[in-house]
Amino acid sequence: MNKLLKLLEKRIKITFINKKIVENVFIHRSFLNEHKHSEFPSNEKLEFLGDSVLSLITSIYLYKNFPLLDEGTYTDIKASVVRTESLAEVGKKLDLGMIVLLSKGEELNGGRENKNILADCFEAFIAAIFIDKGFDVAYTFIVEWLFKGKLDYIVKNKLYLSPKSRLQEYIQAKYRKLPIYTTQEEKGPEHKKEFLVSVNFDSEFLGQGKGSSKKEAEEAAAKNALEKLKE
Repeated sequence: MNKLLKLLEKRIKITFINKKIVENVFIHRSFLNEHKHSEFPSNEKLEFLGDSVLSLITSIYLYKNFPLLDEGTYTDIKASVVRTESLAEVGKKLDLGMIVLLSKGEELNGGRENKNILADCFEAFIAAIFIDKGFDVAYTFIVEWLFKGKLDYIVKNKLYLSPKSRLQEYIQAKYRKLPIYTTQEEKGPEHKKEFLVSVNFDSEFLGQGKGSSKKEAEEAAAKNALEKLKE
């Protein structure tokens, strides 16, 4: 682990004073099932702190850089930026999955590529930077690795809106009408339903999608429609 941590420090240009705190970042709870006498607890408390630090930094960044947007839009943008997929993407870019300590079972199940594990590690890593280096260094790190080249693009293209909201906005702006969603199929037992929904505009088929709820299927249909409209 030490060699990989040194490579990570070099890559992000941050050298930790307290090496223990950064080692703790990479202790997944599954690892402790097989290593009862580990000197470290799991990284869950660091993840909890990192989540709060990330939330505050995102709020400050939006307030400073997008002063004309309202608080509701801030909330939508924040949710799209700090979602599991975005954090996991950065965790993968930083090769955090190569360092994390897992149980044998978790590793065999592809734990090093698991989005939730990568996202949790990234949040725990933010906490370690905050504790060891302070708020300003944590702020710079997040801007560099999470926001740079991404957040401006999300805001400019309104990607913080759900696919359904984006499709509605597009159709309304162009035709002053609304897209229509129709449930084509509903199957499966009550506890495990699957819905197939299509979206149309003026009897023209735009797209379709599946989901475990009507809402999820409608979002999938809207996403499919947006992809086709781009083409």
